[in-house]
Amino acid sequence: MATKKAGRGERSVSDTAVAAKTGRNWSEWFRILDKAGACKMAHRDIARLLYGRHKVPSWWAQMVTVEYERARGMRAVHQTASGYVASVSRTFDATVGALFKAWTDARLRRRWLGPARFTITTATRNQCLRMVWADGTRTEVHFYPRGAGRCQMPVQHSKLGSARSVAAMKKSWSAAFDKLSKVVMAAS
Repeated sequence: MATKKAGRGERSVSDTAVAAKTGRNWSEWFRILDKAGACKMAHRDIARLLYGRHKVPSWWAQMVTVEYERARGMRAVHQTASGYVASVSRTFDATVGALFKAWTDARLRRRWLGPARFTITTATRNQCLRMVWADGTRTEVHFYPRGAGRCQMPVQHSKLGSARSVAAMKKSWSAAFDKLSKVVMAAS
């Protein structure tokens, strides 16, 4: 599926891809949603309209809704119903187990993340972690094996207060990943 970085006038999914999965391209969906008065509807109501009346699969109903909201100035890039989201991913020369331990072992974690103040709310060993930070923001971390001794680790930090905070958070996670890379290399 062809994608573009979503920005002003650009879609995160191509016309061809959305048409293949939903039966209509972006301009057709936007025309239908304009006619239905979607510019005055809540996100969930637009998605329900697409899913219920137009039989758009649930994931695609969300995608069409978000793109419509962006196109009509109802939502900014990186914005969700509960704030803004920063996503960062890196593939490390480390095992899934080593990266998971780097998160869950407090002493090891301080070496790369500093005195982070969060509570782990969900931990599925070597698969994912969810946490709530002292400021109320949330982070979700996944661990994907990528061959012998390699692991991809995407981090999604949500409930951020502004679009400006997205860039700062991405920069912060990137710097933490640089330190983490050194910590897991030293530990192996």
